[in-house]
Amino acid sequence: MDVAIKFGKVLRDLRKQVGMTQEQLGFEAELERNYISMLERGERQPTLTTLMKLAKPLRCKASHMVALVESTSLE
Repeated sequence: MDVAIKFGKVLRDLRKQVGMTQEQLGFEAELERNYISMLERGERQPTLTTLMKLAKPLRCKASHMVALVESTSLE
């Protein structure tokens, strides 16, 4: 399965775990809500800078997000 799709699923799951909307995550990470949506749908892939911006409000490390993508298998 496509890495962008896997990342999107991981991002959505982490965002929901911390109880944030896309808009809240975008605000906290200093990213546009539309960009968060595109990431979650697998339409965009994050840069390292974006991973670092997302990690703090999601209460995890960027490396943890990458590890989750690596271990995720989509059906």
